[in-house]
Amino acid sequence: IAFSFPEHDSDDDSYEVLDLTEYARRHHWWNRLFGRSSGPIVEKYSVATQIVMGGVTGWCAGFLFQKVGKLAATAVGGGFLLLQIASHSGYVQVDWKRVEKDVNKAKKQLKKRANKAAPEINTLIEESTEFIKQNIVVSSGFVGGFLLGLAS
Repeated sequence: IAFSFPEHDSDDDSYEVLDLTEYARRHHWWNRLFGRSSGPIVEKYSVATQIVMGGVTGWCAGFLFQKVGKLAATAVGGGFLLLQIASHSGYVQVDWKRVEKDVNKAKKQLKKRANKAAPEINTLIEESTEFIKQNIVVSSGFVGGFLLGLAS
């Protein structure tokens, strides 16, 4: 896709051509969002600032992860407990053979999907590793803050 814009300072009908695909390749989304000077965090902030930023965001993520994890564990455990009570009381009868058959079927489907998704997962892991290498101070601060958030 190319757009033409008239140049304002000339009298003839000359146009500047802007190729959007090339523009998108040269200007990443974070440049449009944060400005041209945005890049790796290492270039912009001091080590102490990076550690604090990583630590605070990690703590928030860890704290939320802990709360959501407790809520999910409570819901699953409580549901299982209620199912067992209902089963022993005679309200519910569980066909365990069918449950086992369905679980085995689900395992096979998950294995098939995991084998198909392997290239995408490897690419994601490589990109994540590269990001962590470029921003090692923020990443280490995030991990420390995440662990503190889980503990609090």
